[in-house]
Amino acid sequence: MLTEEELLKKLEHYKPSPIPAEEQNETISVAVAVYNSDAYLEQSLDSLCRQTYRNLEIILVDDGSTDNSGKICDHYAAEDSRIKVIHKENGGLFTTRNVGIENATGTYIAFLDGDDWIDENMYESMLSTLKEQGADLVVCRYRCVYQDETKDLSTDTAYVMDGQEILEKYLEEDESYQIQNAAWNKLYRRSLIMDLRFPPRWYEDMLYTIWLLNRPMRSVYLDRAYHNYICDRSSSIMNRGINNKVFTDLIPNLYDRSIFLREIGREDLALLQDYYLYKRLLIFYTNTVRSKDPEKRAHKKYLKDKLRVGRADYQKIFSIPFANPNEFRKLKIFLFSPCLYRVTMWLNDTFIIPYKLRKLES
Repeated sequence: MLTEEELLKKLEHYKPSPIPAEEQNETISVAVAVYNSDAYLEQSLDSLCRQTYRNLEIILVDDGSTDNSGKICDHYAAEDSRIKVIHKENGGLFTTRNVGIENATGTYIAFLDGDDWIDENMYESMLSTLKEQGADLVVCRYRCVYQDETKDLSTDTAYVMDGQEILEKYLEEDESYQIQNAAWNKLYRRSLIMDLRFPPRWYEDMLYTIWLLNRPMRSVYLDRAYHNYICDRSSSIMNRGINNKVFTDLIPNLYDRSIFLREIGREDLALLQDYYLYKRLLIFYTNTVRSKDPEKRAHKKYLKDKLRVGRADYQKIFSIPFANPNEFRKLKIFLFSPCLYRVTMWLNDTFIIPYKLRKLES
């Protein structure tokens, strides 16, 4: 696993150069996923139309909205010739993104969800970075917007990476690199995507991103927030919580990621992925047994079985450098007795953690 010092290039206080209007001759296609977001859609589209990089192809894909979203899309298309609208039957976010890819004609492609908005210089800054660094992909940080505050941890540092370096950083889940599963904080050369499409399932970004980051390329992580994501909006595309789709789609995606990493010969990254897989399964188990929702509690046996099946590999998985020994201790308690694990976690959350917090504050 590469250390930060082994990255190709770290650029402190990096500031992309402006792109003069007369040099904005390459088109960026922006595929916007729209579904029942009329409360936020105008803010999202206004932020797109005001971009300082003017040569945009804006593809609004209305996924069978039943509110006024479709009418809003048509209104904006009538006002701005760069916008084209595609109305389709509801098929889910993966179909919406794929329709956007198939209708894009630009040299570059980006994605946006119709309930978020972006800074007016987002695409100009990202394209300038891509050109200056000879990259195929640029990823930026995003702001977490809450009702009472906005969190922006930007440092203005740029990290230039070759090959699978960005895949490694993505899988390490280091918050210093807000790469994430999301499609919307990235600007891609369209040639990089080629035949790659989002898979037909929920949490489709999880597999798409890992497939994409394995492709030969130079990439840049730009630690500057240009995208605004409302983190406490329950209707948001990403805020789905622990529901039935976690078990039918998210968990299978996690297993498929491990399989893919082994297929490409990255056993080290597969073990890292396995570590986060079993860590999440244990969190999901804790949440289901504490829930009063009978639908969530119904998945308790499923999670028990998944956690027990992996026991033969735990010693290897939890020996990797990134593994937290406390996670392995919790898993051992669970394997010995799920009942004892539940009691231990209740004691930990009720008494031990509050006690430690009081000690820190005193």
